[in-house]
Amino acid sequence: MSAPRARLGVLVSGSGSNLQALLDACAQEGFPAEVACVVSNVPTAFALERARKAGVPAVVVDHKAHASKADFEKALLAALRDAGVEWVCLAGFMRLLSADFLGHYAGRVLNIHPSLLPSFPGLHAQRQALERGVKIAGCTVHFVDAGTDTGPIIAQAAVPVLPEDDEKSLSARILTEEHRLYPLAVGLAVTGKVALDGARTRVDAQTTVGESSLRSPGAPRS
Repeated sequence: MSAPRARLGVLVSGSGSNLQALLDACAQEGFPAEVACVVSNVPTAFALERARKAGVPAVVVDHKAHASKADFEKALLAALRDAGVEWVCLAGFMRLLSADFLGHYAGRVLNIHPSLLPSFPGLHAQRQALERGVKIAGCTVHFVDAGTDTGPIIAQAAVPVLPEDDEKSLSARILTEEHRLYPLAVGLAVTGKVALDGARTRVDAQTTVGESSLRSPGAPRS
């Protein structure tokens, strides 16, 4: 008898292409997780349509409809609990979560960010990378803490920055890697292959992702 699949709650604010990558992965036989619900703070987010098309409950918790951040997060938690969510994945969710919220899912909230953290946290990471003239950019899956993209890193994928790149072209190249990396990192996390070690993680796996590798931060390529 196969082990039960981990139940994911995906928080979104926009188009949801990383949500789609998770939905596609969860539809594959043998993937160790399923999307139990999708929650958006933006009622018009296209990600909600992606969820509905996949037959996944889509819930709106509009932050503008709540008097305080605490009230908003209380409603978020209620939606996640109603769906029996065990892990929370942020996929373009444009709200910072408080330490109180994160405490309800301690060590079980993941995010993907379009830079090689700790470089270029926050908004417009690709633009920041271009402005600083870096030669390699990429994306990072990390545990979420109360800071802005400061949680322990699980996995990263790198892409070259080409001389002719603008923000749009670099973003597209990074996004391709995001769609590969996020499901792999989620699969490792929910199966217990990622252990928190202070500000770092230890990843008990090495999985090739196209031309990048999913590995412990700082580990050499084989």
